[in-house]
Amino acid sequence: MNTKQKKVLHIITGLNDGGAEGVLTRLCLHSKAAIHVVISLMDQGKYGTVLKEAGVRVYCLGMNPGSPSIFKFFRLVKLIRVEQPDVVQTWMYHADLLGGIAARLAGVRSVFWGIRHSTLEKGKSKCSTIMIARLCAFLSGWIPDKIICCANKALAVHADIGYKKSNMSVIQNGYDLSRFKPDFGASIYMRQKLGLSQDEFVLGTVGRFDPLKDHLNLLQAFALVTKQVTHIRCVLVGKGLSVDNDVLMSYIAELGLQDSVLLAGQCGNIPAVMNALDLHVLSSCSEGFPNVIAEAMACGTPCVSTDVGDALEIIGEPESCCPARNSEALAGVIMNMVEERKSHPDTWQARKDASAQRIAEQFSLQGMVHAYETCWRGIK
Repeated sequence: MNTKQKKVLHIITGLNDGGAEGVLTRLCLHSKAAIHVVISLMDQGKYGTVLKEAGVRVYCLGMNPGSPSIFKFFRLVKLIRVEQPDVVQTWMYHADLLGGIAARLAGVRSVFWGIRHSTLEKGKSKCSTIMIARLCAFLSGWIPDKIICCANKALAVHADIGYKKSNMSVIQNGYDLSRFKPDFGASIYMRQKLGLSQDEFVLGTVGRFDPLKDHLNLLQAFALVTKQVTHIRCVLVGKGLSVDNDVLMSYIAELGLQDSVLLAGQCGNIPAVMNALDLHVLSSCSEGFPNVIAEAMACGTPCVSTDVGDALEIIGEPESCCPARNSEALAGVIMNMVEERKSHPDTWQARKDASAQRIAEQFSLQGMVHAYETCWRGIK
C-alpha cells in the first residue's frame, strides 16, 4: 500500500456552527494520513479560526452559494489548481455542486461528495435545496468518484431521487471521547451556572432554533409531563433559544411553562451541558445523523428522540424513540425515563453506563477518521 500522505482539499459551504462543519474540523485535526486544506465558499465562521490555529490552511471566498458570482467561482477553480490536491472532498449540496464542477475543471481526478441531509420533502427542506439536490443527482454519475453519506437514511433518500447508488457509501460521525465523557464535576458546575438545583430532574435539548428541530413539539410534550411530575425543568441550549426570540416566548407563554423552561442560548461548553442534563430529548421532524444524541450519550446522559434520520441507530433502543410531530408519544417516552430514574436507580445507572459504552464502541472518532482515509485511498 502507498503510505505517502495525500493532500485532501475540503470544500464546504461555510464554517459556522453545525454538524457537517464540526465533522470536517474533527477530521482535519485528527487525520494524520493526509495533509488537509479547507476552502469555505462563504466566510471562516466558528471553525475557520479553530482550523487555522491548528495549522490548517483555510481560504474564504465570500461567496453567496445561492447566487454565486462567476468571478468567485473561477477563483475557486484557480485555488484548486494552485493547491494541486490528490483528493477533493466536498461537504453539503452547494459545495458538492460548485466544488465538484470546479474540481473537475481544475483537473482533479478524485472527487468525493458529502451528503448530510436525510429529508428532501417540501415543507421540511427549502425548495432551492431540493432543486440543487436533484441537479446533483443528475450529475452524480459524472462528477464524484464516491458519495459519502452521514447516515443510512440519507443514502436511501438520495438513491430514491436518482443519485448513483453504486457510488454511495455511509461513514457515520465519530466523536472525541476525550471531550465528551461522563464528568460529575462538569455537571455540578453547569447546573450551578444555570441556576439549577442538584436534586431536580433536568431534561433538555441542544440545537439551534429551526423549524426542523421542532421545539414546539418538545414544549408541548413537556407541558404534558409537568401535569404528572413536579420538580422538573427543561433547558433549551443553542442559537436563537433565548428570551429575545418572540416566537419561542409565545410558545412558552401559551403552554404556561414560564417557570419551568430555561432558555440558555448558545454555550461554548457543550460537554458540560450534556453532563448537566438527566435526559437529552431530540424532538426534530427531520435529521440526518443527529450529533447531539451521540454527544449526550458519550457523556453518560440517556436520550429519547423522534424516529428521524439515524437517531434510532445511535440510541439502539426502539422504546426510546417515537414518531415525529407527536407530542403525546414524546411525552410518553419522557415519562418512562423519569419513572425509571425515580423508581429504579440501579437500572438508570446501568442505562447511563451503557449509553457511554455504546458511543465508545460504535462511533469513535478514530473509526470515522480511518473510514475516510480508507475511502480516499480507494480501498472502500
